[in-house]
Amino acid sequence: LQWLRNPGPQHERRTLFGDMVCFLFITPLATISGWLCLRGAVDHLHFSSRLEAVGLIALTVALFTIYLFWTLVSFRYHCRLYNEWRQTNQRVILLTPQSAYVPHNQQSLMGRQPLIRNSKETIV
Repeated sequence: LQWLRNPGPQHERRTLFGDMVCFLFITPLATISGWLCLRGAVDHLHFSSRLEAVGLIALTVALFTIYLFWTLVSFRYHCRLYNEWRQTNQRVILLTPQSAYVPHNQQSLMGRQPLIRNSKETIV
C-alpha cells in the first residue's frame, strides 16, 4: 500500500496510473470485442462463407494475444519497479527478548519506555 501511495519518481507514478486506467478500460473493450467477433464468426459459419468466419476468429486470437502481451509486459515492468522500491524503502524493527535480570549499565541502553511501533514498520 505504501508503494501504491508513493511508487517513486513522478514519471513512474504517471506510468502506473496510466497503466491502471488503460487496464480498466481495455479489459472490458477486449472482452466485448472478442465476444462480438466470435459471435459474428458463428453467424458467418451458419449463413455465409467460412472465409469470413476464419478471419473473425483470427482477429479474435490476434486481439487477445496483443492484450495478454501488453498486460504481461506492463505487469512485469511494475513488479520490477516495486522490487527496486522495496529494496530501498525498508523499515525494520529489531525486537530483543526481555529478560528478568538486566544489569544496571544495560538498562540505560535498552531503556524502560514501552516500544511504540509505527504502522509502516516491519517487525523482524
